[in-house]
Amino acid sequence: MERSDQIIEELLQETQPAPRRGFSLGSVVLIIGFVLVAIVVGMQLARQNQTQPTDGPAPDFSLTTFTGDSFRLSEQRGKVVVINFWASWCGPCRDEAPILQSVWERYRDQGVVLMGVAYLDSDQDSRAFIDEFGITYPNGPDRGTRISETYRIQGVPETFVVDQNGQIVEFIIAPVQPGQLDTILDRILRS
Repeated sequence: MERSDQIIEELLQETQPAPRRGFSLGSVVLIIGFVLVAIVVGMQLARQNQTQPTDGPAPDFSLTTFTGDSFRLSEQRGKVVVINFWASWCGPCRDEAPILQSVWERYRDQGVVLMGVAYLDSDQDSRAFIDEFGITYPNGPDRGTRISETYRIQGVPETFVVDQNGQIVEFIIAPVQPGQLDTILDRILRS
């Protein structure tokens, strides 16, 4: 019996496949897939780390408003400046438009400047939006998205509040709510 057990054992060893070296096609595809996902996730995380300037000096910019006036942020020193990035196709921007107009009417004589920056919008649609909501505060187009890129806009609406010294002191990444800017502006104007 011992000899037959030995023969069976030898036969079993011969029928077992030899260990494979290298990767199967499926393994290679799976590894490449994981690497690509890791690269995409890494790029997204890197982009998220390039956050908006939410404090510190406000990046300077200039634009020509829809009424033909020139605006340069650095020329507004001594005033509080509210910079609102918006678009006519943006639903939340439509919600906040009357609120911003109301803030402008209350604070424009107190050293506050409100500047609307139209983001990825046509002049015609922007002007129609301004007319529809009776907006009287200055607004201008962001030609080539250069201002939006400087402020690293992720979407609209986004609002930055710059104090009298040119420092960003507040950042709102949602539609402005009733009373929200009043609280911020009152605090800055009192200090």
